Amino acid sequence: MLNLPNTLTLLRILTIPLFLEFLAYHFYLEALVVFAIGGFTDFLDGLAARWMNQQTALGAYLDPAADKLLVLSSFIMLASLEGLPLWLAVVVVARDALIVLGYCVIYFLIEERLQVRPSRIGKWSTTLQLLTVALALALLHDPKMFSAEVLNLFVGLTALVTVLSGCQYAYQGLVWLQGKRPSRTGLPPTS
Repeated sequence: MLNLPNTLTLLRILTIPLFLEFLAYHFYLEALVVFAIGGFTDFLDGLAARWMNQQTALGAYLDPAADKLLVLSSFIMLASLEGLPLWLAVVVVARDALIVLGYCVIYFLIEERLQVRPSRIGKWSTTLQLLTVALALALLHDPKMFSAEVLNLFVGLTALVTVLSGCQYAYQGLVWLQGKRPSRTGLPPTS
């Protein structure tokens, strides 16, 4: 269970409080370094899991949970510091909340786990979210590093791809649900 990939994922989770602490005290360069370390461990744990053939059920749940914790805490904190627009943080958090809510509703109705695999657009969404956080941190550290228009471009792209991926996951869930029957008695069948 606690192999190298899962250890790297746990390390990423442990970097989150340090990252948030640096942000809270406006140590933006340090926060960016810790954020980069977290991102690098994400790359390494996936690589190690495939290369060493150490993919586990724990890792299948832990890795996306670590990613979401890092991304969501980053957007919430950066929005509170006005490093990113509040509306973008709402879009990112709402998308993930709706995906989790949809998954729970499906499990409640069908009592069957929906196999959730990241789609290509979902991966793009996560990549853009991470890049947007990194750019926001770099701009907070040194406002002269690059034009604010670069960050604005990434903010717009991130919002667009995040919404599109949320719609895609919702559509896939509804299509999957349409072919199932509720397992709880007293509920009408799906049509």
